[in-house]
Amino acid sequence: MSQREEVPVTPEQIRTGIVDGLGAAQRRAMAKAITLLESTRADHRVQADELLTALLPHTGKAFRLGISGVPGVGKSTFIEALGLYLIGQGHRVAVLAVDPSSTVSGGSILGDKTRMEQLSVHEKAYIRPSPSSGTLGGVAEKTREAMLVCEAAGYDVVIVETVGVGQSETAVSGMTDMFCLLQLPNAGDDLQAIKKGVMELADLVVINKADIDAAAATRAQAQITSSLRLLGLHGNPDHAHHNDTVWHPQAIQISALLGQGVDNFWRAVSDFRRLQTANGQLAARRQHQALAWMWERIDAGLKQAFRQNPQVRDRLPQLEQQVGAGTLPASTAARQLLAAHAGTP
Repeated sequence: MSQREEVPVTPEQIRTGIVDGLGAAQRRAMAKAITLLESTRADHRVQADELLTALLPHTGKAFRLGISGVPGVGKSTFIEALGLYLIGQGHRVAVLAVDPSSTVSGGSILGDKTRMEQLSVHEKAYIRPSPSSGTLGGVAEKTREAMLVCEAAGYDVVIVETVGVGQSETAVSGMTDMFCLLQLPNAGDDLQAIKKGVMELADLVVINKADIDAAAATRAQAQITSSLRLLGLHGNPDHAHHNDTVWHPQAIQISALLGQGVDNFWRAVSDFRRLQTANGQLAARRQHQALAWMWERIDAGLKQAFRQNPQVRDRLPQLEQQVGAGTLPASTAARQLLAAHAGTP
């Protein structure tokens, strides 16, 4: 190891590099910060917590935009078109990924920067593939923390993307200000293909590739708009249609490949931000997310501490074997392990 690599980099030095650094120096500081945040070492976690606390006053000013869609919907093309459009408008754009596949295979559907060839090399853009972690919760935690790093570095639009599989949409919706769902034009022909739970999360449904079949895109827009209205009446109280001071989910058409409709999309996002800021919903959403994040990490930390408890580790193999063999009820085994953890007989 070279002498340069042995020099310790303190959280304060990293913070300074992120907040005050420019160009390549700032990117290096961001990379060091995210590497520190993704480390599983206990001493690194202590430093990471110190760094996040120091960065916190410099966060919160960016708009956090969640984007989901099934593979093939043209999400990468859309995000690149949107990112380049926003940079042209004077913004700095960060793109982060929450990819549940990375928890299974160690690989990532969303991790390939070559999907956004122009955006990935732009000096005003920052693209971070999905972290590899043991659970979706772990991936989401690391992405939330990376989001704070990007905000502290001055990126004022943070896009969090996910593949439309599993519970990843719920995770992304739970860390962003606005959640957008990308659909293909033929999605309107079979609304059963759109998971009801995901539709309820959507603040905006974007019908991409509208240039392929204009009639199908218009039909899809009408059907999805109708569905969103019904969900607003019967589902999400935040989307109640009798109230003009709150945002009502809507459907729009775009063609990311042709660059058509990106300006209309951003106009809708800006309307959402203006309305939800004025009525206090945006601040309330962030407050709720921060508290939910805290409790989520408490739950994860308690579970980890429980598994590492020596008494639990001694008894766990035998009890797992008994539950698996059907000779001991799962609830009884759980209570015995909890008692072992608490040190009670």
